[in-house]
Amino acid sequence: MPPLNTSRPSPATFLLMGIPGLEHLHVWIGIPFCSTYVVAQVGNVTILAVVRAERSLHEPMFFFLCMLSITDLVLSTSTLPRMLCLFWLGAHDIAFDACLTQMFFIHSFTAMESGFFLAMAIGFVAIGHPLRHSTILTHACITIMGIIVVIRWVAFFSPHPILLKQLPCCRTRIIAHTYCEFMAVVKLACMDTGATKSYILSMASVIGPCDAVLVAISYAFILRSEFRLPSQEASFKALGTCGSHVCVILVFYSTAGFSIFTHRFGKHIPAHIHIFIANMYFSVPPFLNPIMYGVRTKKIREHVLRTLMVKVV
Repeated sequence: MPPLNTSRPSPATFLLMGIPGLEHLHVWIGIPFCSTYVVAQVGNVTILAVVRAERSLHEPMFFFLCMLSITDLVLSTSTLPRMLCLFWLGAHDIAFDACLTQMFFIHSFTAMESGFFLAMAIGFVAIGHPLRHSTILTHACITIMGIIVVIRWVAFFSPHPILLKQLPCCRTRIIAHTYCEFMAVVKLACMDTGATKSYILSMASVIGPCDAVLVAISYAFILRSEFRLPSQEASFKALGTCGSHVCVILVFYSTAGFSIFTHRFGKHIPAHIHIFIANMYFSVPPFLNPIMYGVRTKKIREHVLRTLMVKVV
């Protein structure tokens, strides 16, 4: 008689728990997340509309900014509306295929955001060489950089849902999280998942820190160029702009890095702290990017003000 297969196929639905221990505060926690989501949507859509309408903005750095805005729109929309439904409507159920789809968008567009931060940093370095700027950042170069960023996330993060599709889940249907995070879902499997966890954590631990180091090196070159500006006023102005960009990047990499390394080393960190900070890199960077890269950019700010004045008149 053949041995019985005690594993069961993946369930049709999962149950998202939310933030463990803070269920009674879900309604209030949802308010700041909703506010940042609305601002992120309005800000990023405005940037896309302004760059499309204003021909003088059809320049390399604004194309990178549009790529970043699209990434922010997808990344925040893939998580926050579903999370707000959980907080405010008690919608805990999520279909298995919807869970895998959400996971794919979360991890892939997080990697894309990191890639576009790096591409923009490299672009700022090129702008620091005005005589060679137009020959370095050509439209072909921008297209190639964008394609490399996209190919990278397809190559490294497409296996996420495929790997989970193969795992039988027989422990519970409850995901102790606000969204379908890979590590939270893989814990539900009733087989050894050590190799799967190692692969995913290794990819995240290599790509994220490598991007962060390259971004840091790029901004070091940018700072060196700024301190060489002939006017002290111009140096301080450029330093303020660079500082705001660095703050946004630090928020992104610190929150994402905290989540990654908590899985590997932070076994004693309370679950609600881990989950709350993990949610921040889906809400805070998309909220800050339009402000730091858009509002603080003179050409975009002037175009928006000019449009608003025309409509008021």
